[in-house]
Amino acid sequence: MALTILIAILSLLLTSSSPTSSLNRAHESFMRCFHDRTSSTSSQLIYTPKTAGYNSILNSSIQNNRFLFSPTSKKPALIVTPTAESHVQAAVICSRKHGLHVRARSGGHDYEGMSYISEGRGDDQFIAVDLSNLRSIAVDAEQGTAWVQAGATLGELYYTIAAKNRTTAFSAGTCPTVGVGGHFSGGGIGVLSRKYGLAADSVVDAKVVDVNGRLLNRECMGEDYFWAVRGGGAASFGIVVSFKIKLVAVPPIVTAFNVIRTLKEGATELVGKWQRIGPNLDEDLYVRIDVQAINDSNAKGNRSIEAAFSSLYLGRCKELIAVMERSFPELGFEAKDCNEMSWLESVLYFSGYSGKPTEMLMNRTRQFDISFKAKSDFVEEAVSEEGLEEIWRFLMEARDQPVTLIMEPFGGIMSEISESAIPFPHRKGNLYMIQYIMPWLETDLKTTERHLSWMRKLYDFMTPYVSKNPRAAYVNYKDIDLGMNDEHASYSKGRVWGLKYFKNNFKRLSYVKNKVDPDNFFKNKQSIPPLRLL
Repeated sequence: MALTILIAILSLLLTSSSPTSSLNRAHESFMRCFHDRTSSTSSQLIYTPKTAGYNSILNSSIQNNRFLFSPTSKKPALIVTPTAESHVQAAVICSRKHGLHVRARSGGHDYEGMSYISEGRGDDQFIAVDLSNLRSIAVDAEQGTAWVQAGATLGELYYTIAAKNRTTAFSAGTCPTVGVGGHFSGGGIGVLSRKYGLAADSVVDAKVVDVNGRLLNRECMGEDYFWAVRGGGAASFGIVVSFKIKLVAVPPIVTAFNVIRTLKEGATELVGKWQRIGPNLDEDLYVRIDVQAINDSNAKGNRSIEAAFSSLYLGRCKELIAVMERSFPELGFEAKDCNEMSWLESVLYFSGYSGKPTEMLMNRTRQFDISFKAKSDFVEEAVSEEGLEEIWRFLMEARDQPVTLIMEPFGGIMSEISESAIPFPHRKGNLYMIQYIMPWLETDLKTTERHLSWMRKLYDFMTPYVSKNPRAAYVNYKDIDLGMNDEHASYSKGRVWGLKYFKNNFKRLSYVKNKVDPDNFFKNKQSIPPLRLL
């Protein structure tokens, strides 16, 4: 009786807010179908724009405010918050049956919001499957593996692993509120990547709900399908509900440092040297550079460049000093720069929460209340010091564009893994990756467009210094601009951005898509198109 009343109320709400009666019927039919398949009596599994909790659920893990205030962003017609794998299966089956598309969200860090908003046509009706309730983590210490559900965050995963064994870890990203589902399925770069590879490199099994609503593991789905969801963006192929991962070893004590140098302190020469040695350092040593323009009253034009050299070393300070003296003495690294800690504490260090209790990693609250835009590049040849000076000049001339260039070193095992091992192709030959990221607090459209326009100018300016044919990009740093200005490109079919993200692996991804989702049910503006559409 209660369920009947609930469906009637939801139907009435949809009727009053939906533009056409056909869509109203589709939504009502979806809800009846979902109930029939799940026998759920809980009103907390489905939310509509007119029901209590819709906005709080939708906004709960949106990390980029510019989608909250965009007049062109289209929100989900319904949000489903599954608490069991069968709920995900029902959501896919019922959506497909009643003419709705599905988008899955794990942590909400999607750089272009494609997991929970649409910039498509007026009839682009979709439901969002929010996986945040599917976040169990089961660590098998004996086997050195773990099953982790897609809605878990990296912070929850790291904390749970370390609770079982403080000398066991996993190679993935540094932001603790990032969801496992999107991160692993796009690659997953982090401070252990030069030692152990990407997160996706260590995925050994997965459970995926396919277009027919079947729950498949690696054996059932086959190796092509399994290959595609580890680095190819799983949202194009189904909904991953969990991954089985291979854990890695870390010492009881690791050492971190953050050494900052300005132009007067030789930042240009140091960045130049880092480009040559960073990819060739000991695999136990990771050194990243964050570059930004700063105000400096003692500098020419009151502007300078600040280069922050951030490092994790899998060992003690004494050992690190010897490694740095041998490989990078110019940095002037000293014992006082050392910060010895456990690996789990280093996660807090790199996420900006050094000294906080490790329990903080279990906090899923939105980490930022900002808007931002990001882009990415890969660098195959070291930029000359003259080239670096030109880049610094471009950054310093923009006084109201708070961009940071995050330069991630490659090399190590990343150069040993084949480009085709998983869809992520950016391996041997890459010195480092650059992420350009700019945050801002204002919510007005004028400010947003000004920042977006400047980021496009920066990206164009960097063209001579980065990879070519194609100019590559990292799929986890989604960029909706890619390919839009190429008049010879079929942007809607993905030829430009597909090659940038996946290079020669793009065609194989399209082949897999054609096999597992030929009607393109799982789609967004940068989803893999079926091969027949290329």
